[in-house]
Amino acid sequence: MPPSAARILPLALSLPLLALLGPAPVAHAADGWSLAPAGGGRPAFYAEGAPGTAVQDTVSVTNRSSRPVTVRLSGATFARDSVRVPARTRADVPFTVTVPDRDHGTRIVARDDTGGTRSVPLHLRSTAPELTALTVEHVSVHADRITYDLVNRGTTPLTPRVAVHADGVLGPLLDRAPRALPVQLPPGARLKLTEPWPDPPALDAVDVRLTVTAAGGARDTAGASARFVPWSGVAGAAAVVATGGACFVVRHRRRRTTDRAPSDVPCAQAELTGATT
Repeated sequence: MPPSAARILPLALSLPLLALLGPAPVAHAADGWSLAPAGGGRPAFYAEGAPGTAVQDTVSVTNRSSRPVTVRLSGATFARDSVRVPARTRADVPFTVTVPDRDHGTRIVARDDTGGTRSVPLHLRSTAPELTALTVEHVSVHADRITYDLVNRGTTPLTPRVAVHADGVLGPLLDRAPRALPVQLPPGARLKLTEPWPDPPALDAVDVRLTVTAAGGARDTAGASARFVPWSGVAGAAAVVATGGACFVVRHRRRRTTDRAPSDVPCAQAELTGATT
């Protein structure tokens, strides 16, 4: 047998075997399916409306491969969260999104069984007018600090400024100029804050007032009252008064039983001891 025939014979013998096995399998390409807004011509989804408005649209899953593909959808409220798309077929899936209080960007995401992921941008625009409003609430005066709540009642984020003023019986005790707080308050948020007051009066009746402002004209004022009393001194004075009262009763009773002068000596000692205490 010529050498050339020896090379051709194994190939010829293998042809029937290949025919029995059928065509070679086609690999599932990474770009075998795609995700896009339905209707074509749109690179992304765009929705606008008043806050709380429900907007509907449709996303298309196109399978260009020779095998079916199953994808799970997220990023909105879909008619079907899981979609099986046959080979060389397109599936259109309606979905609904709700317009938030302010402009927001997110994505519609699809993921297949092998971990392959596709996504499309989704832009949501709120048509509500911008409103700046805040309130200061629950002001409370403590021994060394002032606590209060700030609430953003508007539709825009705020960086508030606070001024603190306190008056006592004899005049102003605290007067802090407005200063920016190191916080940003999102719309609808409530934040509890503390204003330090390390040197409050020892004895006074105090009225505290907080004035909070922010860009756009937001402003609010709230206050609280407090009484500062040195309770340790009050307790000492009460003890002296109580001791003096006891001595008075003792002297009164002794005078009713005897007219001797030495009976006053123990009371004098008791009064002195009470005053020292």
